[in-house]
Amino acid sequence: MPRGRRNAPCTAPRCKPSCGAKVLTSSPSVIIAGAGIGGLTAALALARNGFRVVVLEQTERLEETGAGIQLSPNATRVLNALGLGADLERHGVVPAGLRVLAATSGREILRMPLGERAAQRYGAPYWLIHRGDLQAALAAAAARMLHITVKLGMHADDFATHANGVTVSARGRAGVVDERGTAFIAADGLWSATRARIGYGEPPRFAGRTAWRALVPAKDVAPQWREPLIRLWLGRDAHLVHYPVKGGNLINVVAIMEDSWNAPGWSEPAARADLMRRFSPRHWTPQALSLIGAPEAWLKWALYDRRPLLSWSQGPIALLGDAAHPMLPYLAQGAAMAIEDAAVAAQCLARMPDDPTAALRAYSAMRRARAWKVQRLAARNGARYHLTGVRAVLRNAMMRALGGAWLLRHYDWLYDWRPPPALSLS
Repeated sequence: MPRGRRNAPCTAPRCKPSCGAKVLTSSPSVIIAGAGIGGLTAALALARNGFRVVVLEQTERLEETGAGIQLSPNATRVLNALGLGADLERHGVVPAGLRVLAATSGREILRMPLGERAAQRYGAPYWLIHRGDLQAALAAAAARMLHITVKLGMHADDFATHANGVTVSARGRAGVVDERGTAFIAADGLWSATRARIGYGEPPRFAGRTAWRALVPAKDVAPQWREPLIRLWLGRDAHLVHYPVKGGNLINVVAIMEDSWNAPGWSEPAARADLMRRFSPRHWTPQALSLIGAPEAWLKWALYDRRPLLSWSQGPIALLGDAAHPMLPYLAQGAAMAIEDAAVAAQCLARMPDDPTAALRAYSAMRRARAWKVQRLAARNGARYHLTGVRAVLRNAMMRALGGAWLLRHYDWLYDWRPPPALSLS
């Protein structure tokens, strides 16, 4: 920390000393738009570094909705450092591995080891978890921190910078209120209003595909689908992913296919019959079709992305997570990248609390190349997953030849990430 600032034990009644929070003699305030995974992770990391945080969330309540997500070691390392490990471990499932299967035959193409192998290799676990469980753990941790205030039903409409930082105007039921802080972090998602406000007004681009998701009770599927594995089926212009969540009590199923439907949002009710018509028995095994047919209720959403940005910050304003770099879901890194962003943004602000403009410029510079790489490789995976004909045969043969152990080593650069040595979460 800079000279002139002093750390002291956290003795507030709602914040036990074990929380790891610091108290600064003059605590600066940071405003965050969005109480999703990235926004709440940033709030926790900032509060532990002595900042006061106001989180503006446009929904009226934080609901435990959504579907399953994969938390790879680069994400769980940050969450564990923030003290969430024990809570998340109770709800998560540790996958023994990733099985890649051919949709037409059901034959295994590749099996990548995870589980204990990944935990030993990277020093952090790989978890499969319901998004609602992660959201609830983050929200509960934020509620225990005296220096975090979450204001629901408040939409961040505009902001103005000035000599003392930034003022954010938020609209709610009671009208418009102004929040003042030294910095403003926009974690307001793919359709971020702040992104447009700082000069990046180009709308998201439709990726030509839709994703369908469902949760089915584990007791309603074949015993083989209850195993702690991620299964990825590669088919004709579509792929299917499924794995257990909620401690193994539910199976998360996601189907992604070529499509022209492009309505915004991510929870449009969808008909099972419509989905089944898109998966022909000519191209999908009966085992895969039986799993697709198991859930009664489906939701769908159109996939969008955005062009990479040269900078995610403007003065004391910065973008985080999908607002900065939306990820197509073919590398299972959307949540992980937002978590990484949150850790680095908080650490940069902690290192330079008196110069938030420089701190957020440093955050953007430190994160940009990695986010670009993940965006690029996720999009490339999407193209590979949906190959057909001879190209699909060649893809499968190459994957078999390389093997699962090689694939895990190939992702060392991704899973072994940790905050830069000069920065610390504690």
